[in-house]
Amino acid sequence: MIITDWVRGWALSRGTPDPVTEHDGYRIDVGLPHHRVRYVLPDPRDAAPRAAGLTEPGTWLKICGTPVGLCSRWTIGAPEYLMSIELKPQQPITPPNHYAVELHSSGDVHDVVVLAGGEVAAKGRVAVCGDAAVIDMVETDPAHRRRGLGSVVMSELSRAASDRGAVRGVLVATEAGRVLYEKLGWSVESPITAAHLA
Repeated sequence: MIITDWVRGWALSRGTPDPVTEHDGYRIDVGLPHHRVRYVLPDPRDAAPRAAGLTEPGTWLKICGTPVGLCSRWTIGAPEYLMSIELKPQQPITPPNHYAVELHSSGDVHDVVVLAGGEVAAKGRVAVCGDAAVIDMVETDPAHRRRGLGSVVMSELSRAASDRGAVRGVLVATEAGRVLYEKLGWSVESPITAAHLA
């Protein structure tokens, strides 16, 4: 299940404890002040019953689909999308002049950084879990956008994952990210609704 791949890879990428399987999905004990715990629910029908029993600020829900019946205590985020792609060996994308690409690895987590004069212009991370690779935290500095650096980062992350045996890429994208990823061949598997208690 792709959502399972994403949950495991996200936890690995963020350095949290392993996800805990629950009757309606997964719990990740994130442990940050404003992001204490995260519940990932594959079925949107489980959202309202789960949400009804949660009260602590810093509690997050990630729900596949559009939930019904979340009470007004919950702040609903902008639309997100669970996406996937079949990973295949590929040639690297050459960055524009004056940019350099670096790969840094620690165990099954690999970071790609695009540098301009020693400053980070774009970056991203991939966590490899078995045959799945979860891409996370892809970001381009506003001063360096519209130069193809997002595509360079995605290409390098995909190559790093493929070289380590991954055959499937998974990520959760924002609306803006979805546009880039679809151009690169990614497919939407499910809308994702994010909600939290402030």
